[in-house]
Amino acid sequence: MAENMFQINYDVTKKSKLQKFYDDKKVYIYTISITIILIIFLSTFYADKKVKKREDLSQRYVQAKIYLENENNIEAIDILKKIIFSDDPTYSSLSLFLIIDNNLISNNEDVSLLFDHILKNNKFNSEIRNLIIYKKALFNSNYVSEFKILEDTKPLMKEKNLWKPQALYLLGNYYAYNNQYIKASEFFAEILSIPNLPKDFYDQARSQLLVISSE
Repeated sequence: MAENMFQINYDVTKKSKLQKFYDDKKVYIYTISITIILIIFLSTFYADKKVKKREDLSQRYVQAKIYLENENNIEAIDILKKIIFSDDPTYSSLSLFLIIDNNLISNNEDVSLLFDHILKNNKFNSEIRNLIIYKKALFNSNYVSEFKILEDTKPLMKEKNLWKPQALYLLGNYYAYNNQYIKASEFFAEILSIPNLPKDFYDQARSQLLVISSE
């Protein structure tokens, strides 16, 4: 009997301590619980919204291509620009490349600004970013100054990357076209100093150096 009374008192004491702990911490517990629920809800909502956004961009991109096939360029440009400013790394880039490939914007400066917007407002892995930088430099090389083309390609010259040889070849051709053969030779020669490139790179660089030597 005494043991039972002891057990009852122990249980009551234990429950009292738990109740006291709960009473003292219930605001904290409620706050943590609500926070966790909100995080789960918002994460699910954000993921769902992101999926829906990409589905919408995909449909709009396809619609723009249909407009182009039907020669409705004005409608296509309007859609593609909106996609670019939606700041989705994949579809923004694809839309800009589609504009360039189809010569939809005649003002070169406007196209260059679209490149700047994409690079500034989207996150890419390093090689994709370098690809976009290279395509911008390639596009601008037809009309910008020497200073500008060097600025455009500067990020590709800082370290070893897949697009550095392409940038060197672009600069070599830029200077060769402008009859600055000494500068052109320096860039073509630098290509030959880079190990383990595809054979075509070396062949093209040597070919350009031979042409320059005959000038």
